[in-house]
Amino acid sequence: MEFLGTTQTASYCGPKKCCGLTSLPAVQAPVIQECYQPYYLPGYRYLNSWRPSLFYKISNVQTCPDESSSTLRPPTTLPALRSALFSRYSPHDWDHSNQLQVRGAEASRLWASRLTDDSVRLLQDKDQLTQQMQQGTTRNLGQRLSDIGFWKSELSYELDRLLTENQNLETVKRRLECAANEVNCPLQVALECLYHREKRIGIDLVHDNVEKNLIREVDLLKCCQQQMRKLAQRIDLQMRDNRDAQHALERDLEDKSSAQCIDEKCFNLRNTSDCISFFHGMEKIDGTISVPETWAKFSNDNIKHSQNMRADSIRLREEAEHLFETLSDQMWRQFTDTNLAFNARISEVTDVKNKLQTQLAKTLQEIFQAENTIMLLERSIMAKEGPLKVAQTRLECRTWRPNVELCRDIPQFKLVNEVFTIDDTLQTLKLRLRETQDVLQLLVMTKCRLEHELAIKANTLCIDKEKCMGMRKTFPCTPRLVGHT
Repeated sequence: MEFLGTTQTASYCGPKKCCGLTSLPAVQAPVIQECYQPYYLPGYRYLNSWRPSLFYKISNVQTCPDESSSTLRPPTTLPALRSALFSRYSPHDWDHSNQLQVRGAEASRLWASRLTDDSVRLLQDKDQLTQQMQQGTTRNLGQRLSDIGFWKSELSYELDRLLTENQNLETVKRRLECAANEVNCPLQVALECLYHREKRIGIDLVHDNVEKNLIREVDLLKCCQQQMRKLAQRIDLQMRDNRDAQHALERDLEDKSSAQCIDEKCFNLRNTSDCISFFHGMEKIDGTISVPETWAKFSNDNIKHSQNMRADSIRLREEAEHLFETLSDQMWRQFTDTNLAFNARISEVTDVKNKLQTQLAKTLQEIFQAENTIMLLERSIMAKEGPLKVAQTRLECRTWRPNVELCRDIPQFKLVNEVFTIDDTLQTLKLRLRETQDVLQLLVMTKCRLEHELAIKANTLCIDKEKCMGMRKTFPCTPRLVGHT
């Protein structure tokens, strides 16, 4: 066994006593410099510390007669390697310092995590309380708007009956009948649109805003027909009313409209509204003059007073005129809203279709790139087989070296390292090839889904844009809706 080196202060490293024998010339050790950090295979990390006898020559020299055979001096360590024998800290100090750092970091992180959790919990509790209170107030405002709407409808109905003229009952009756018949055409168009939209496919068979507006339009047209026919049946009744009752109803309606506008504004206010501000002290001011019971009784008394006093034919005619204007305006507004909903829906479907087409094009591009990647990976795998065969063949050939020539030298290490590296490269490339093939299958499935969705969107556009909007190009004019032929 050879000595790798000793310290310069060893007792046997002093000057050797001379003897009468001639020593062999000193052999200078070759200087080997590593320009890179070698890659160690598992189990081979410390094999480079074994230095074979090939690099050093040892000559058996006869020692002096006065020296025993046990005083052979091994080669000493190079001065450049002596610095490795001295260290500043011990491994225990290094481990202890790292543990302290880890424990300190864990303690700081635990404290910060607890504080963060408590803060998040506090924020969630306060946000939930604020949202619950705001939602409760919004519900109360909605109930108040419902009550106002109910009483407004009752007052409007009574006021319309007060405004009917008794002398033109027959004329109003004929106008009502003509207007009710005129509504049949737009009603049939709305029903045809609903029928066509039932032919949508898949996910596009949605209860969207267009369908809601169509249903509201059908209900509105039927309601308009029903109201006109009911008023035509009631025009035979002689009604009387006086101006005080009319003014009382109008004043009550105006107040309720103003209150409804104010409450609707309050109902629609949100945290992100532009018109909100601070009004300190408003919660301490109470300017109310009624309670819900007296408020409802006031409107109820007005309606009862009007019901007891109405008999005038003029009020009956005014009621019919008001009904004509209201219904025609509602029908036109609903027709316009439905058309706007159709246009918005067509725009949305077109936008989605364009996005799907863009995604389909990108998916096709990705499929092309995935196929190219698979081809390149397969070529790379095939290209790595040659170097692997060469390395393994070299290893096999070197196993036939005779006797001591069967040395575990640097070429042997490099060959083994090369085989492991190429094998690992092949495994990595094959894994990436399988992943790319899976991605390609996913892209193909995505392409099929996109093509199916594009077909659905094209069918929806054909129904909404060509069939439905083709029928909704015309609508009865206002004079025909109010009964003028």
